[in-house]
Amino acid sequence: MAAGPAGETGESLNRRLGVFEMTATGVGIILGAGIYVLIGEAAGLAGNGVWLPFLISAVAAAFTGLSYAELASRYPRAGATFEYTRQAFGPRVGFVAGWTMLFAAMIQVSAVGIGFSGSLSDLTSVPRVPVTIGLIGASAIVLWLGVRESVRLGITFALIEAFGLILAVAVSARFVGDVDYLEFAGGFPDVMRGSALLFFAFLGFEQMANLAEEAKDPQRNLPRSIIFAVSIITVVYMLVAITSVSAVDWRDLAVSDAPLGLVVETATGSELSSVLSVIALFATANTVLFGLMAASRQAFGMARAGVLPEPLARLSATRRTPLVAIIVVTVLAALFSIVGDIGKVAQMSNAAVLIAFILVNASLLKLGFGRGDDTGTGSGVATRWKVGGVSAVPVLGMATSGVMLGYTGVVPVLLALALVVTGIIVGSFSDRFSGQSRSDSDGRIG
Repeated sequence: MAAGPAGETGESLNRRLGVFEMTATGVGIILGAGIYVLIGEAAGLAGNGVWLPFLISAVAAAFTGLSYAELASRYPRAGATFEYTRQAFGPRVGFVAGWTMLFAAMIQVSAVGIGFSGSLSDLTSVPRVPVTIGLIGASAIVLWLGVRESVRLGITFALIEAFGLILAVAVSARFVGDVDYLEFAGGFPDVMRGSALLFFAFLGFEQMANLAEEAKDPQRNLPRSIIFAVSIITVVYMLVAITSVSAVDWRDLAVSDAPLGLVVETATGSELSSVLSVIALFATANTVLFGLMAASRQAFGMARAGVLPEPLARLSATRRTPLVAIIVVTVLAALFSIVGDIGKVAQMSNAAVLIAFILVNASLLKLGFGRGDDTGTGSGVATRWKVGGVSAVPVLGMATSGVMLGYTGVVPVLLALALVVTGIIVGSFSDRFSGQSRSDSDGRIG
């Protein structure tokens, strides 16, 4: 049956994802192409002690990840960031948070798509813009086919990505212990700048929450999946950091365009680095696929709540996927990609995500620890550790996100604030904010 108005029909997405699929999806989302190049930049800031920025970033990501896990268990619906902030602060703040995260995701998709076409062009001399648009369009078709089909393809790509990292670790493991891992290139500020840079290699756990409506038993399985995914990524990244500086001088890593390729080439004395270049293509393609998935679910959730145009909440009659939302975010992401070099804008999207993280952590504090949801009281995964009666996890999540934001840079923060202000202006033109959205006060839809 064709979808009618979402607020009247109460249509929902199909719950088809278990813990393994959710965890694998999370690993695939987080394990993007960034780690293949960021290790070099981070080494230039932290030297042989590059493992420390990775550890700091992992801890910072864990705090906000736990907050997302708790809120996802209470409100297991699409449009995660919007839904959580709406529940805590009302539809106006929810709209701004959701708007910010939605555009940040689309811009990241465009930036990664441009990176994919650039890498492929270096290998084959194909034209960049058509390749970027073709990748984004192909990803949209996969998303239309269904969430399980998308996840299966994403898991396949994630395994290929993981193989590249495992290859780099395996061939350079024999050098571990040859350097002083407490030798830092700079002081504490450089370590923190490295942490802010590497924090973005952990982004993606928040996108897992957008799949809550497609998860089986989300109150139990989604928090576990987020924790498993972040833990797996942390172990992998730490191994990559330690073995990389063991095999190659950190100064050489810092100036390399393909640092992990340099690690493999140095450790093996062969041209296996070209294998890493091909694997990086799968990594970027996977990031585009899952980024579009998250953006389309964010748009779907906001539209179903009545704060974006209703057609965005319509599902495909045959596939039960948010077809209109997929089409709209795909077109916008493709338009962004035509700009070409959008590096500064991509940095803005990273700062925007951190602003959204601060709002999400604040939402958990505002909502308290015992409030019920659609089916229960939440997992308690982020609220059981208290100091003076206040949950420590969201407070630390706000603090670490704020610190990371401070080290992101002035220009990206100003651009992110411009995106937030735009969301406030757009929201002010909608009379839907004069009262409740289509979701009632306790968060039920339909």
